[in-house]
Amino acid sequence: MNQIGSSQLVDLARTKDVVVVSDAGMPTVSDPGFLLVRECIANDIDVSVVPGPSAVLAALAVSGLATDRFCFEGFLPRKQGERKGVFEAIKSDPRTMIFFEAPHRILDSLQDALSVLGDRPASVSRELTKKFEHTERGLLSELIAWAETEPKGEMVLVISGAQASEPDYDELGRQALDLKDQGLGLKKAAQLLASQHNASSSAIYERALALKP
Repeated sequence: MNQIGSSQLVDLARTKDVVVVSDAGMPTVSDPGFLLVRECIANDIDVSVVPGPSAVLAALAVSGLATDRFCFEGFLPRKQGERKGVFEAIKSDPRTMIFFEAPHRILDSLQDALSVLGDRPASVSRELTKKFEHTERGLLSELIAWAETEPKGEMVLVISGAQASEPDYDELGRQALDLKDQGLGLKKAAQLLASQHNASSSAIYERALALKP
């Protein structure tokens, strides 16, 4: 891609098969190959993919974090203000977050993540699918200490999504008793409050019974 432009490759692809490979992970994800794909689509040239290693999925798989829902945010901005803005924008997202980062900025990014997101579980994978592949896991504060040793290699940062706070069952139990005093059955009150607060109706009911004078 550095030696030949997308338009030249598109012209070549009109009559020949063109294969795009990359030494930086999954082509079109970790490199600008998507520009070529976009031009091929615009010129009605068929594009297919040969499944291969993806740093995004590989890092997620070995992170030890939830894999049922995740978001890939690409490379983090170089400037601190913009980087913190990215973290602020997804601070409440419950999905596991995945970012690309350069080795000389990983320490700054971890520090910014900690300041905005709090001390969440995370992992940093470097040199994935290569000889010196390594994944460091722990809280963001622990990864900062590791990053201060100046590890080398292209990196993938994976951070746990926002965790829903545990409902205050003491308060919900009291509210259920108040509703009972107003004429609503205790079980009905517990079910109503559970639907309003994304809580367990049985836990509210049991707590109300325990608080009942």
